[in-house]
Amino acid sequence: MIIKVALLQMFPHGNNQRKNLEKGDEFCRKASKLGADIALFPEMWNIGYTPYHHEVWEHDYDPFNPKYPKLREKWKEQAINQNDDFIVHFTNLARELDMAIAITYLEKWPGLPRNSIALIDRHGKIVMTYAKVHTCDFSLEAACTPGEDFYVCDLNTKSGDIKVGAMICYDREFPESARILMLKGAEIILIPNACEMDINRTAQLRARAFENMVAIALANYAGEEHGNSMAYDGMAYDENGKSRDMLVIKAGKNEGIYIAEFDIDKLRDYRSRETWGNAFRKPDRYTMLISPEVNEPFIRKEARR
Repeated sequence: MIIKVALLQMFPHGNNQRKNLEKGDEFCRKASKLGADIALFPEMWNIGYTPYHHEVWEHDYDPFNPKYPKLREKWKEQAINQNDDFIVHFTNLARELDMAIAITYLEKWPGLPRNSIALIDRHGKIVMTYAKVHTCDFSLEAACTPGEDFYVCDLNTKSGDIKVGAMICYDREFPESARILMLKGAEIILIPNACEMDINRTAQLRARAFENMVAIALANYAGEEHGNSMAYDGMAYDENGKSRDMLVIKAGKNEGIYIAEFDIDKLRDYRSRETWGNAFRKPDRYTMLISPEVNEPFIRKEARR
């Protein structure tokens, strides 16, 4: 059972939602012709992860500066819900192509919008909606409502059924995100991304796959400051116990469709006999992990618990 995930590494058309829809449609159709079971978008695709204003980039953002509220309100106006033409277009496209689509968007929500992904199955049904839990509260995502939980769903693909979870960009920098998804049964974790995947973040991602024995697929924006969409298969050792490279594919900086192939039968066999994941954990020793207490040097005025 081979599952093919298409990593859609693209340049956005800024916050032009119509052009982003058209480009997303084009790339999904190409991914389908390449045999993809799932097409994965970069983070917040409907507005190309644009900030409040073209002159206000993340490193300049100060959520406590009084000049930002009006810009923030205009930014929030770009949020959409699942009845919007943008999302409906991709539900129809998934049905037409017989291919699952993981579409990302700024989601309309009571109060502040959410940074979300909707996983649409090949029948055109939204089977999972996940909102980013670890919002980047030190940047423009201070204007987002954080998600409340992590989710795993059963996804029917033309190649077979698979358990799929999702996390978004900054979520992958917290080991708890992937751990919870593993505990909930995820076999593949989809990750929309919108930041540089440097050597350290790449090492983090490899570790998430290794320690949870889970396949991971990450789609990033194209460009010098982004790129490096990648996938790991979660199997760190072969049948003879020898270390192997889990890397399935790694893109460069260019725009393109990168197909990650996962052998799910091999992954399931590996998980049934190896020692990581939930096999030898001792959760009764980890109670401090759920404590809300924060001490120096980690206190940040922007952080939301």
